[in-house]
Amino acid sequence: MESWRTPNTYLTAGAGGGPPPQLPRDPGQPRGLVADLRHQEGTHRSLCPKPGVFEIVDVPEMVFLMVDGHGDPNTSVARREAVEALYAASYAVPAVGKKTLGRVHTVAPLEGLWSAEDLDVFRTRDESAWDWTLMIAQPDWTTLAIVDDALAVAQKKKQLPALGLVRFERYTEGRSAQILHIGSYDDEGPPLQRLHGEFLPVDGLAPVGRHHEIYLSDARKTEPAKLRTILRQPVTAVT
Repeated sequence: MESWRTPNTYLTAGAGGGPPPQLPRDPGQPRGLVADLRHQEGTHRSLCPKPGVFEIVDVPEMVFLMVDGHGDPNTSVARREAVEALYAASYAVPAVGKKTLGRVHTVAPLEGLWSAEDLDVFRTRDESAWDWTLMIAQPDWTTLAIVDDALAVAQKKKQLPALGLVRFERYTEGRSAQILHIGSYDDEGPPLQRLHGEFLPVDGLAPVGRHHEIYLSDARKTEPAKLRTILRQPVTAVT
């Protein structure tokens, strides 16, 4: 199964349809310098929240590579180009980090921020009305200079049209409600309806900021019913 959330062209080109090899660890480098973003930063980065159970987490400031867009992600050429550019740049960052700082890391999962003038379109899945920001988290030691060098490396390897749209930005969500959804992306409506119609009102909370999704599964290798996605919503107390 291929999804717009799949790295597709960048990761599969020239690799027999499979993902690229992991960046090797220098044998002389201490293991403590190999950061895995999937497990850092405490609870908000956990890959194992309980399925179907809402929880409140405090999300600290993190750094990301981001690309913005609008419209149905399943049919948008801009979305596909954004995913390709983000993965190209994110796989170049460890190489630059290793060369300049002696540090490497595992590339983090793809994430998405979603918004719309009418929030009901998320429950009805009217994807043509969505504004989106696709992004991949970077280690906190990443600098603008490292990103600029990584973009240059990526552009030299493969000229991707959206590389010029990739930006490096700090993003803070703070207090947030989240749930681990297991199933098809098209079946996210019911848990989102529970979140906004039940969980938040009962706990005296209101949504603020953009809806956030973290795609933990490789859609090329995972059945739709087994896809794992963290659904997150920044919140504030109702006064």
